[in-house]
Amino acid sequence: MSFQNPVFIPGPTNIPESVRKACDMPTLDHRSPAFARLFKPAVSGVRRVLKMDQGEVILIPSTGTGGWEAAVTNTLSPGDTVLAARFGMFSHRWIDLCQRHGLNVQIIETPWGQGAPLAQIEAALRAAPSIKAVLATHNETATGVKSDIAGIRRAMDAAGHGAMLFVDGVSSIASMPFDFAGWGVDIAVAGSQKGFMLPAGLAILGVSPKAIAAMGTATLPRTFFDFRDMLTSYARGGYPYTPAVGLIAGLAHSIDLLEGEGLENVYARHHRLAEGVRRAVQGWGMTPYAASADLYSDTVTAVKVPAGCDGTALVQLAASKYGMAFGVGLGEVAGKVFRIGHLGMLTEAMVLSGLCVAEMCMADLGWPVELGSGIAAAQEYYRGTVPALAMAAE
Repeated sequence: MSFQNPVFIPGPTNIPESVRKACDMPTLDHRSPAFARLFKPAVSGVRRVLKMDQGEVILIPSTGTGGWEAAVTNTLSPGDTVLAARFGMFSHRWIDLCQRHGLNVQIIETPWGQGAPLAQIEAALRAAPSIKAVLATHNETATGVKSDIAGIRRAMDAAGHGAMLFVDGVSSIASMPFDFAGWGVDIAVAGSQKGFMLPAGLAILGVSPKAIAAMGTATLPRTFFDFRDMLTSYARGGYPYTPAVGLIAGLAHSIDLLEGEGLENVYARHHRLAEGVRRAVQGWGMTPYAASADLYSDTVTAVKVPAGCDGTALVQLAASKYGMAFGVGLGEVAGKVFRIGHLGMLTEAMVLSGLCVAEMCMADLGWPVELGSGIAAAQEYYRGTVPALAMAAE
């Protein structure tokens, strides 16, 4: 008999049964009024999650990588200069994408485990008025590091710079606080398979009026990702091509679940789950890879493994022996960490099951960890912080 354990990778995340059912729908004519009735709640819901007060929400059948590509191709031209810090695998991949499109990427090399370097960003902007956009990875999934997007906006304003601000929020949006309007974001990129708890297949973008205006002079080629085609079709209640109807239906329902829980409660739950994991890591005698506590992500923890141990071996053993998925280390941290995703549809009890399996794998591999040490630390934290369930009146 086959059983499905929860996954503890930083995406795709566990899918609530009601979301799965919302995606499982009969074929619908995507050029009919029925599709418009389904589409509009999804768009308005994303707007609320991002905290947008103006601009457009664009849903593209793609992934976060497609969202990155859409952001740059709709607003920039070959040879334009963009500024980006490289401090993990996903900030690196966005840089690589820009370079492949013929953009001049001014890179601030930053040690992995650190976040976006605010002072260096401000200095780079002061020195280069020609920079057209700043690329920021809100949550670096490879290292479990969050960056201060509000701080980046302050650095841009302090430099008096008019560059656009593009934010990769793929592994943060709908799980950690995000303030599109308050942070002065011009394009935010999310994906369906993370905090929105859907299968992969939707790139979800918030686009500011400033970024929309930049389409008028941008000359990078785009067809499938062309915002102009999307917005023209949106005005008629449709798409320029076949949309991912089931995923859009699931997105609207997922946002209903998030708002039913309350977004602030969602963020508090993610912080609570993450802190329990971090207490367990401390109980094991280990540390997160993030360089300091203010950088800790609330959606993924990269656990620095003891000397002589292999994080990839733990991930492989957990999958082959216990049927549970953790994340391997990527790039510079391959083998040096294993990653515990704690976002999306998760509870404290589910997280404890993952921590238990991780501990068993450590014991199986002969790591210097006492069984129960991490579990006990997480249990003690959760016991004192989990809010009581509200019981329905008889």
